[in-house]
Order: sequence, then C-alpha cells, then structure tokens
Amino acid sequence: MGDTYETIDCPACGHKMKKIFLKDAGVNIDVCTDGCGGIFLDNREFKLVDEQHEELDEIIQAMENNEFAAKVDENAVRICPACGAKMVKNPTSVKGEIIVDDCYTCGGKFLDHGELTHIREEYATEQERAEAAVRAFLYSPEGAELNMVNKVGDRVQRKMDGRNNSALFKLFTKMFGV
Repeated sequence: MGDTYETIDCPACGHKMKKIFLKDAGVNIDVCTDGCGGIFLDNREFKLVDEQHEELDEIIQAMENNEFAAKVDENAVRICPACGAKMVKNPTSVKGEIIVDDCYTCGGKFLDHGELTHIREEYATEQERAEAAVRAFLYSPEGAELNMVNKVGDRVQRKMDGRNNSALFKLFTKMFGV
C-alpha cells in the first residue's frame, strides 16, 4: 500500500495526524503533532528515515516546542489507520529494546514519540542493523542448532544424490517423501 493522502487518526491517541512532507525522501509522513507525538509510516517509508544520515528536518520542526499532552498506553493493541487491521508489536532490532507497532496487512508502522530517535541512535545504517542480526543469529544457541540441522540435511542430500535402487530404499522414499 502506498502513501495515504487523506488525513488519518493517530492509532495511539485518536488525534488527527498532520502530513509532513520530507523533501529529500519525497514522501508525506503522518505525525501526531497535536496529540501524542507518534509517527505513522506507510509501507516502505521506514527505510527512508531509519538511518542517521537521512534528513528529518521537517519532522523536527513540526515537533519542536510541543509538550505532547495526550497520554497513551504503549501496550494497547493499535489499529492501523491506513487499512484498519490490528497492528502487532515487534522489536526493531536484535537488541529488542525498541518495540514498534507493525501492520502485517499493509506494511505500515507506528512509532510512539521518541522511538524514531532511539532507532536512529541504535545503529547508524540499515547495514549495521542487519550485520548485528546475523551476528546474533550465528552465535546464538538457536543459530548453532539450525546450522547443525542444515549440515545434517546436506549430508543426507549428498547420500541421496548417489541413490541406490533397492526395494527398501524405494519404500523409504515413498513413506517419507524423501
């Protein structure tokens, strides 16, 4: 789903969100300037604002000198303002410190006030974030276990590549779909 052009309600506090045009990215970002300070990003917009080098001047200007009086329950289930589906809480990295609301239906993301700043501080680039995920997976017990499963699977496949045509082997392959 692309950029929403109509005004949407904030999924956290219900206030109308303001469209802020990011000139460098060429997209409208929905910001809750009169309520809680949350940010809604349509599908694929997150990738345009999550790195430290990406310009956010327009959002910063829209949010400065604002107290954001609306209080929200960060644990409440949120409804996507773009498509109406329930949003799901997910961590933004392997560190698991920042939890955002994701819409699995349209790809939208809602970030509570301050979360975008924390995401950008956590890793300078998307590549750093991805490398941290790979390192965490490779050196975790779960990653080691999966690696072992893959090695065993490779050994079985090599053996099967030199298949014999015995009746027992044919029965085994029919029973187990190997």
